[in-house]
Amino acid sequence: MRIIFAGTPEFSVGVLTALINAGHDIAAVYCQPDRPKGRGRVLTACAVKQKALEHNLPIFQPESLKDKNTQKTLSALNADIMIVVAYGQLLPKPVLNAPKHGCLNIHASLLPRWRGAAPIQRAILAGDKTTGVNIMQMEEGLDTGDILLEKTCEITDTDTAQSLHDKLATLGANAIITALTDFDNLSPIKQNEAGATYAKKLKKDQAWIDWHQSAEQINRQIRAFNPYPIAQTVATSNKFESKVLRILEAVAVEGNGHPGEVIKHNKQQCVIATGNNALSLQAVQLSGKKITNIQDFNNAYTLTKLTNP
Repeated sequence: MRIIFAGTPEFSVGVLTALINAGHDIAAVYCQPDRPKGRGRVLTACAVKQKALEHNLPIFQPESLKDKNTQKTLSALNADIMIVVAYGQLLPKPVLNAPKHGCLNIHASLLPRWRGAAPIQRAILAGDKTTGVNIMQMEEGLDTGDILLEKTCEITDTDTAQSLHDKLATLGANAIITALTDFDNLSPIKQNEAGATYAKKLKKDQAWIDWHQSAEQINRQIRAFNPYPIAQTVATSNKFESKVLRILEAVAVEGNGHPGEVIKHNKQQCVIATGNNALSLQAVQLSGKKITNIQDFNNAYTLTKLTNP
């Protein structure tokens, strides 16, 4: 097929690579404009642009697809289909109708559950045991189109947003190749609106840990917010007071105490009481320091209390 590809972050790269390897004709790659990054605020190309450059593919980076000239340029590509995965913009009707077979979206959830921007993180936060990817025929609504193909994936008790992202990226790449190969035989299925939930974008202020929640809930927060924005708390120890401590990994264990109280501390363990049971910290990062395992951290510091900001 002659394909327009639209995607921006790392999640999209595997899909673009799979389409190239499958021999499809990539007429153009659309991605978000270069953005300033890092302390130096240097303009940086997104992951998809970098991959497109490797393969000398035509690249378009419009600020918006609502511009009529932008729409004319896209339509003139005469694509059979447009594949969209984590592009970062809503597609207006003229764009949706431009390719011969419309636009397909690869969405990292089992729709209609977790429509929106952060389906991977929200699935972990909610304690879902299963997720997956949907190949969806796009329409003007937010992730509301008919489902053409669905692939499921287990969410394990140790999955972080990063590990689940990687599994779903691979699943999505395989699924779109299957969908395109068998496109004429796919049967669209309407979404059940009664089961719709929305995965709102994560905000940094949601990263603060409330130690009155259960150990299970906090552990889900830690896993869902790894690698971004990373769950955090205010820590006090024998060597400092009220410093931000990021927690990247922990394990729920049995234990009782006042929420945020350190109920066990030795060379190997640091166990914190929660609203129900306790958390054994595994990997942490003190403000201004590198990520370290709890054993090395305990050699340098003795935590005494963790609190909300």
